[in-house]
Amino acid sequence: MKSVLITGANRGIGWEVAKKLSAADCFVYLACRDGGAGKQAAETLRKEGRTNVSHVVLDVTDQQSVERAAQVVADRGAGLDVLINNAGILGRHPENEPIPVEEIERVFETNYFGVIRVTRAFLPLLRKSTAPRIVNVTSELGSLTLQSDPEWVYGRFKSEAYPPSKAALNMYTVVLAAELAGEPFKVNTVSPGYTATAFNNYRGTKSPSDAADVIIRYATLGPDGPTGGFFADQGGVPW
Repeated sequence: MKSVLITGANRGIGWEVAKKLSAADCFVYLACRDGGAGKQAAETLRKEGRTNVSHVVLDVTDQQSVERAAQVVADRGAGLDVLINNAGILGRHPENEPIPVEEIERVFETNYFGVIRVTRAFLPLLRKSTAPRIVNVTSELGSLTLQSDPEWVYGRFKSEAYPPSKAALNMYTVVLAAELAGEPFKVNTVSPGYTATAFNNYRGTKSPSDAADVIIRYATLGPDGPTGGFFADQGGVPW
């Protein structure tokens, strides 16, 4: 049974990924900042007959929290096959005034530094797997190519916080994939698309269930699958 850890797994797209992978005979760690919410989410799945789930308290912005979560998984003794870095925040965008630098830092702390923090903590466990997979959940808003296209449908959303944090995450994915190229890792950055969740006040053209499918596709790649790429439902996305 493959083991999977998903950050931000108690709601939205992360929750849908957890539901689908636990139904596909994977052991799923629901890693959540709010321990109560994570416990409730895991219990909901158990009531549906899925005993192959566990919740882990993990705040991606807190190094000690990340290390404790990695130790919890390590103590189980089964290693880790898949890491899905799903947790992210949009940030607050005041109208008609610049975003405070402190708010930009807060967004980067979760969306970029948090991913690095979590990935480094869980790499020793992933290295115990014969087919380790890392999926960094990103956004096409982080594509420099698309954001530079005046005709792009979402190009009107410009911000000094969220899109740059995802562009940085994309670059980190390239760097990480190169660092792990001599090992059996597949490391990719995946955009689930414009999805209706609490993240964006339920605006969006996709359901969380549909969005989860593209993440799962790259979390379960075979040995001939790509690594170091930027993907969405339709395939490759320009950097």
